[in-house]
Amino acid sequence: MLTRLTPILAIALLSGCALTKGEQFHNETLSSIQASEKSLSTQLENLSLQLGTQEKYIESLESKIARLDKEILRVKRDVIREVNKKKDPVILPAPVPVEATPTHEIVLGEIEKVTIDAIKQSFDARVDTGAATSSLNAIDIEEFERNGDNWVRFHLADGDTPPTEDNWIEAPVVRYVKIRQSTNEDVERRAVVELWVRLGKIHEKAQFTLADRSQMTHPVLLGREFIRDIAVVDVSKTYIHTKQPKAK
Repeated sequence: MLTRLTPILAIALLSGCALTKGEQFHNETLSSIQASEKSLSTQLENLSLQLGTQEKYIESLESKIARLDKEILRVKRDVIREVNKKKDPVILPAPVPVEATPTHEIVLGEIEKVTIDAIKQSFDARVDTGAATSSLNAIDIEEFERNGDNWVRFHLADGDTPPTEDNWIEAPVVRYVKIRQSTNEDVERRAVVELWVRLGKIHEKAQFTLADRSQMTHPVLLGREFIRDIAVVDVSKTYIHTKQPKAK
């Protein structure tokens, strides 16, 4: 009988030991989890306290910065005010009167001699304040193109100097003008050139309309644009700046 009960008792004892160890392990695990939770909770509380402290410190710094900005602005205003008080008034010297450059100091006669630089020849010119532009008695007019620009070649006719290969005048066309004839309704297109001319002390570049002046007494006409601001005209005189030509 005892022999039969022995295995059963052994099994019961082993089962009891197993249950005891399992319950002990479970209790230890719960204790460990609870300890971890408590530690985490403590850490979170500490972090919250630290954040609160830092926020208060930042607010304190911002408040100090705002006070410093106001103080700096006040100091700047005080400095500017003191500088303006001490600044001496600026006394400007009285302007020195400047004598105006005399204009129209050159007097021209109604008829003068002008030299055309391009051909180094002199011609009679009528100085006409009633005409705005100057003009030349151009003959043998030939238009051509040079480097993509419009040019013109012509002779300046005075009735005395024969036109030759040596006295061609070549110049770029500055512009074209349309002239309506007084005798009819026809409109004539004329080229305008720019040439250097010399008249006494005057050495200027002038614009000339190439026109048929064969019916006129003088091959060159000088208009207002040429004499403006540099000369006046005394129509009672002629050849003021040159010797009067001998009678033919």
